[in-house]
Amino acid sequence: MEFIQACDDVAGAVSDAVAGMVGTPEAGEYIKMGADGTPTKKIDQVAEDIVVDYFARHTFCRRLISEELGCADIGGEKGTIFLDPVDGTYNAVVGIPFYALSIAYAEEGVVQAGYVRNLATGETFHAIRGRGAYLDRHPIRVSEVSLLEESAMSVYGRKFDPGRVQEIGRKIRRWRLLGASALELCYVGCGRIDGFIDVRGTLRVTDAAAGMLVCEEAGGTVSDLEGNALVFPDEVFAGRSLVATNSVLHNKVIEYLR
Repeated sequence: MEFIQACDDVAGAVSDAVAGMVGTPEAGEYIKMGADGTPTKKIDQVAEDIVVDYFARHTFCRRLISEELGCADIGGEKGTIFLDPVDGTYNAVVGIPFYALSIAYAEEGVVQAGYVRNLATGETFHAIRGRGAYLDRHPIRVSEVSLLEESAMSVYGRKFDPGRVQEIGRKIRRWRLLGASALELCYVGCGRIDGFIDVRGTLRVTDAAAGMLVCEEAGGTVSDLEGNALVFPDEVFAGRSLVATNSVLHNKVIEYLR
């Protein structure tokens, strides 16, 4: 798909631009308050400028929505791109190699293509609706783990109030918290973890849109905390909670979260 190739091109430019900045004080310099209400660091701004400029010159969409910029008219005929230029900014600033460029393309509110690249390692996930999910162009599938007691999950509790995740935390075998939700959703998709749970209510469409499609196209299930379809508004300041699993475990996880 032409869009995925475009994402490859821009991801290479972003990776080159931020590589020397990662793990340095420069990366964490405060630039402004982003459209999503969180501080924009220099590494975020550098990455976003490259992607926005690319899609302004290659008009794949009518609108682009990004955490730092907000919503911008790009000039294409249709469609919306959801962009997180650096998902896992803290990791990038301190040099933890788990941070990603996340780009999703949607038409009429339905994500059609998703792209997530770990900018530290170069690993690249993508998915096209109805055509599967891939890691470095190889098909991926979720795990087949069926017991919570054997599962590994990334779990985010509300700050200073972990109550809702305590019960599930007692059941799962391995609790991980990796710090970049787009990649964590993709990790569910390729079976490295069996679930991703975030009850903070702070995930935005730019964080999750691409990773959700990768997870679902790999056989996973993504829902809200009640097991219902997860719907994001087209704005960067509205957060949501999310549960993503290998499908086999989904109902069990929802039960423990209630």
